[in-house]
Amino acid sequence: MEEIYGDFAYYYDRLMRDVDYSMWADYVADIFDRHGCSPELVADLGCGTGSFCLEMAQRGYDMTGIDVSAEMLSVAKQKADSANAGILFLNQDMSSFELYGTMDAITCLMDSINYITYKNDLKRLFRLVHNYLNPGGIFVFDINSPYKFENALSSNVFCETSEDVSYIWQNSFDKRSGLCRFDLTFFVKEGKYYRRFDEIHYERSYGTDELGRMLQGAGLAVQGIYDAFAFKKPGPRSERIFFACAKQE
Repeated sequence: MEEIYGDFAYYYDRLMRDVDYSMWADYVADIFDRHGCSPELVADLGCGTGSFCLEMAQRGYDMTGIDVSAEMLSVAKQKADSANAGILFLNQDMSSFELYGTMDAITCLMDSINYITYKNDLKRLFRLVHNYLNPGGIFVFDINSPYKFENALSSNVFCETSEDVSYIWQNSFDKRSGLCRFDLTFFVKEGKYYRRFDEIHYERSYGTDELGRMLQGAGLAVQGIYDAFAFKKPGPRSERIFFACAKQE
């Protein structure tokens, strides 16, 4: 994966302030319970600034966070140190990660799976998850649904303005290729002036059947597919979909 989240890393939490990480952690823990898994060691792929890892660590899980962005991990480490949370952070591409041992559970959240735009890279990630999961372990991830790409993201423009940070977020979705391009422009106040910086991000739309075939090929059995933060099947207009997968021996 191409490294992203450079300057953006230091404003990520500010712009993601509406995300309820406590709710995310509670929901993932409920998925563990629903599938009869009581993990101790948990790895989070694409951990970003570590907010989810911190929530899970506060619930007693032994967390390892993996992210390709050194800048994001720098923020995560500061937050973990401030909270006296013993979280191990690894600066690695999640599509080719390496761990020191096996895990009871692996997570990949906030549509991080969609950021893997090459299918062979995603297949490799799934094989690595299988390799590093303990018997009886669970793999939990979520995706932005095809419906969300085609209707909510599509070619829309989002923006936010404040006294010290403003941004413009413009999308461009190609249904044929399944790729969505996000052009982000930020204006950050530094003294009397504003500094502009730009980033380009990409996500790929994946269908549930396509992901199911990839997971099966990697030796991972899909045990549940859920509408976001519930335990019902996703509907045709579901925007975020969660998967719970088990390691096949």
